[in-house]
Amino acid sequence: MKICFVGLQNLSVLAPEFKAPTVGGEPVQQTLLARALARSGHEVSMVVTDHGQPDGIVCDGIRVLKAYRPDAGVPVLRFIHPRWTGLWSALMRANADVYYTSCAGMEVGLLAMFCRHFGKRFVFRSASDSDCDKSRLLVRYARDRWLYDYGLRRADAILVQSACQAQTLLRSYGLQSRVAGMLVEPPLSAPTHEFDVLWVGNIRRVKRPDRALWLAARLPRAAFHMAGGALPGEEALFAGVRDSAAAYANLTFHGPLSYLEAADLYGRARVLLNTSDVEGFPNTYLQAWIRGVPVVTLIDPDRVIEREGLGVAVRSPGELVGALASLLGSPQTWQAASERCRRFMAREFGDDRILPAYLDTFDRVMHAGRRGLLAMPSSEAPHV
Repeated sequence: MKICFVGLQNLSVLAPEFKAPTVGGEPVQQTLLARALARSGHEVSMVVTDHGQPDGIVCDGIRVLKAYRPDAGVPVLRFIHPRWTGLWSALMRANADVYYTSCAGMEVGLLAMFCRHFGKRFVFRSASDSDCDKSRLLVRYARDRWLYDYGLRRADAILVQSACQAQTLLRSYGLQSRVAGMLVEPPLSAPTHEFDVLWVGNIRRVKRPDRALWLAARLPRAAFHMAGGALPGEEALFAGVRDSAAAYANLTFHGPLSYLEAADLYGRARVLLNTSDVEGFPNTYLQAWIRGVPVVTLIDPDRVIEREGLGVAVRSPGELVGALASLLGSPQTWQAASERCRRFMAREFGDDRILPAYLDTFDRVMHAGRRGLLAMPSSEAPHV
């Protein structure tokens, strides 16, 4: 198959020499999936923003096409040119059978229009619980919310990260979907677990980095590390978190890190802390579990942490203190959770378990007799 990934922020993950101030979980997931498909013999391309790289360079078997420079164009008018025109030009050069994107935003609508106009197939995958719920959608402008809704309803197939997301999407949008798992790379070196708590994420309000600071103050004997960069519009929050972190003797604030730099931190931690109000199935969980690092969190997708014993999921922020203390204070408890994490990842997250849902979906949309949203296998239909 000829498959094109549309992930404008993916370049710094695919080619680390092009550093980015922030790296979210979805660029990692798209890149890992694209690499796996390229290894399997498919013709894979990827559309990214222009950071000075040559157009059409090949990285890990993936042809990389640039759409537009992030800072190019006149405000308001740049939505048309160079963003819309640049994106469509790159999509034309890709000349793929199936186009794939993830995460709510205007690109979903623009990609759907392209595929509808040129008779191509389009697959969307959610990247967060908020992508599936109109009332919680994290898209700033009304125009972009309309484009997302337009594109979502015209996808040939929709993939989601969890059964909970499938139920929410059906309830909120009336659209069916299929659960597809996530990929993770094995660690390059043996984990050392040399400090206590790691918090990783883009510094934005919905991630609640303030809770990590609050916990560091209440657990002064635990060594905390925080890593993350500022998203546009969140610069003041980033500065506040960075300055506040400097006041804690037990907290190291790394700021923005590359994908590879952040990967090294996971293996040095004993516990991964997630403080977000909204998530999907965080990529950070997978990177922690494959290194034997349990997770303490408010977010438990499909109750997998509770069911498999992969850390501690709590119901309120105040319970995070006790959850961290219980794992860090008992070597036996931590070791048992760490071993469960490794076993779970070995059992559930190999390429042979994850890729079939994507390959089957791509194959089905390519051979569908009519356009329109592809019904998912009945065995995976959510029960609402």
